[in-house]
Amino acid sequence: MKMMPRLVLCAATLLALPSAVRSADAVRPFDPAQGRPNFIVINIDDMGYADIGPFGSKLNRTPNLDRMAQEGRRLTAYYAAPVCSPSRSALMTGCYPKRVLPIPGVLFPASAVGLTQQQRTVAELLKGAGYATGCIGKWHLGDQPQFLPTRRGFDFYLGIPYSNDMGPAADGSKSSLGDKLPMSRPGNPAENDEAGLRGHNQPPLPLLENEKVKLRVKQEEQQGIVERYTTAAEQFIKDHRDQPFFLYLPHNAVHFPLYPGKKWAGKSPNGIYADWVEEVDWSVGRVLDTLRELKLDSKTLVIFTSDNGGTPRAVNAPLRGFKGSTLEGGMRVPTLAWWPGKIPAGTTCDAITGMIDVLPTCVALAGAKIPADNKVDGANIWPLLAGQPDAKPAHETFYYFHGLKLQAVRHGDWKLQLAGDQPGKGKGKGKQAAAAPGAPKLYNLKADIGEANDVAAANPETVKQLQALAAAMQGDLGTDGIGPGCRTLGRVKDPQPLIGADGKARQGFEYD
Repeated sequence: MKMMPRLVLCAATLLALPSAVRSADAVRPFDPAQGRPNFIVINIDDMGYADIGPFGSKLNRTPNLDRMAQEGRRLTAYYAAPVCSPSRSALMTGCYPKRVLPIPGVLFPASAVGLTQQQRTVAELLKGAGYATGCIGKWHLGDQPQFLPTRRGFDFYLGIPYSNDMGPAADGSKSSLGDKLPMSRPGNPAENDEAGLRGHNQPPLPLLENEKVKLRVKQEEQQGIVERYTTAAEQFIKDHRDQPFFLYLPHNAVHFPLYPGKKWAGKSPNGIYADWVEEVDWSVGRVLDTLRELKLDSKTLVIFTSDNGGTPRAVNAPLRGFKGSTLEGGMRVPTLAWWPGKIPAGTTCDAITGMIDVLPTCVALAGAKIPADNKVDGANIWPLLAGQPDAKPAHETFYYFHGLKLQAVRHGDWKLQLAGDQPGKGKGKGKQAAAAPGAPKLYNLKADIGEANDVAAANPETVKQLQALAAAMQGDLGTDGIGPGCRTLGRVKDPQPLIGADGKARQGFEYD
């Protein structure tokens, strides 16, 4: 195969912020002899690419994230998945979602299936290396006992185990703060499948602490969820200041329904969504300030990201498309990496990175090993995060899956949307070149990040090369359906809601 242009390496592009370190030479290389670092991954739900200042927001005030970028590194080509559960499975396992959670979409309450038990999670590997591990927030990889965070390597869990809209309309789960509650409707059992209970079949939302239902989440609890998670995160850091720790903080914000906290509702001039983005920024500030106060900032890697692209209420510019698609706006997410003294301040990395890289990077920095039977698709991206001048691209090729179907492939700067897969509605500048319905579309993402101009007709050899890369996936994960490299889903018999329709917690999950 003819070699194509290699991916552009990370550029030390400084943000226009006053105290940014002007040279990567000031960054000291990581030395394992100095002790194992802590890890914090902050994962926001449905945040758009340009919803925060470091990625171009002119609407939302995000001073803490601005400072995080000033002191850290923007990852501008960091990929998640089109929707929630698959993205989180990639983060937890270092694998393409289809390998470890081969489902068409997302999981719902009382799902009979969950994240495969044939793959170790990052929490399991770090716990085995002596780390304290905590998960605070939205899990969304299965809500039955054997799928919960406490069974997948986390010492502590606090959170709603799935999306905050997966509850009854009467509790405010189907409407945002200030909206009139919609009329309750009887559920339709025909909508349910092994992925769980859908629509108006859904039971009350539970807030779990470890494996106990702490409370039923109604409007009041929705509005306090960011502050509750933030307080718990601060306490986890304080409790484990004297040992290495891994904290996973996946907020339910800013997923619909929108419930900014009482201190934030109505404070932004740009509406309720902006209110919640700004509360998330406050939460990040509290986490970083806690690290500074405890003098842990010099030994802690913090990653801020989103689980997928934003919805139409978000701003994804200059990307085309939204959550649910394999356009860049559906999968490329705003991501920051922060570790003062180790990651060069005020810089940008344009290399392909993603959720699949969290596990191999953290495990390598912790001095641990990935078991031989744990195939991972990600890579240790520490050289890229550290801005090492000789750092090579972690991924020449990246595959865009929507559920079980491969819809696009990227190699270097070239992205091919495969024949028959014309995803989502998105906005882009420029005119599409004429193409037959369902024909493959080729984009040069370096020149056309908004995927506005199909250049397939002018680059037939490149189209063939990327088609060959896509076809090669047939022998591993498959291009449609279950491939030989897909792990067996976790599965339970007779799954039950954590809170029944009668408002009572299921046996074994009594209210605390």
